[in-house]
This record gives sequence, structure tokens and C-alpha cells, in this order.
Amino acid sequence: MNNAPLMPMATAVWLVENTSLTFKQIAEFCKMHEVEVQGIADGEVGKGIVGYNPIISGQLSREEINLSTKDPDRSLMLNVNEIEIKSDEKKSKKYIPLSKRQDKPDSALWLIRQHPNLKDSQIAKLVSITKNSVSAIRNKSYWNYNNLNAKDPVAMGLFSQKDLIESLEKAERRIKREKKEKEKTKN
Repeated sequence: MNNAPLMPMATAVWLVENTSLTFKQIAEFCKMHEVEVQGIADGEVGKGIVGYNPIISGQLSREEINLSTKDPDRSLMLNVNEIEIKSDEKKSKKYIPLSKRQDKPDSALWLIRQHPNLKDSQIAKLVSITKNSVSAIRNKSYWNYNNLNAKDPVAMGLFSQKDLIESLEKAERRIKREKKEKEKTKN
């Protein structure tokens, strides 16, 4: 096994001080040279290094140490904790500087004018503003509506062209689905 324990030198110091394992066993386990382990035992190597207990960290079990102590030819086996780390595909919120935050309502206005088939919730998600703000801009009741200038959010860097295309495709699928449902209710 080519995995070394966490903090091999400190682990070797602990094993030398607290077990009766052979230098060869400790050296193999800690991926060190046997002479280094002997130097630790003699106090020449690893001066000042505090021993690191591999049992507490779950890298070794007491039973594993006892089995290897009884059989000097047996190698210590590192406990490998198979922890699966999931990587979520969700993106974390990207920081938007203050100077660009005031451009969000302008971007929402641009999306409302250029892509009227987008729902308020889709625009709110793209631009990162509230759905109520988008509704107010669409209804022209937004508090600062007269001062808004429609600006392309992709050009301003609020989100990518890919995000916009995905939202437009989703809106098209929704519209097709709604048309099919209307046709079914007519028949």
C-alpha cells in the first residue's frame, strides 16, 4: 500500500515511544528509512517533534498494532477511510461589486423588453434580484422606473450567454407544454 499516514515523522515518534514494533515495521508503515526510525529511537532524529497518535486519528487500530507486535514479519496496515466527497454542480454565488449592483434593475428591464417570454422568476434568478422587483419593473411601478436604462446583462458580466440561452430554452419548453395542455382541454 503506497499511502503514508498523516504526519509520518510524528507518527513514527509515537510508535517508537508507545509500542514494541520493530524499526522495520514502523519504517514501512511511515514510508521512512529504517535508519531514520532507529535515529528516532536513539534521540538523534526528530528532536522536539511531538508524537502523533495514529489510533486517535483512525489511521491504525489497537488490534492492528497488537497483531504486528506478535509477528515481527507482519506489516502494519493503514486504515483507509473511504469518504466520498460530493461535488455539487451548483455554482456558488459570484460576488458582484457595488458599482454593478445598481445595474441589476437596468438588466432586468433589458431582459423584459428583449425576451418577454421569460418568467419573472427566471429573470430574478438570472439577474439576482427579487421577483417582486422584476414584477414592479414589468408593471412600470418600480420606484426608480423613470431612471432605468435597459442594459445587456451579458455584456455587463452579470451572467454568461450560456445561462441566458439555458433560460430561454427552458421558457420555450414551458410555452410548448402550456400550448399542449390548452389543446387537450379544448378537445
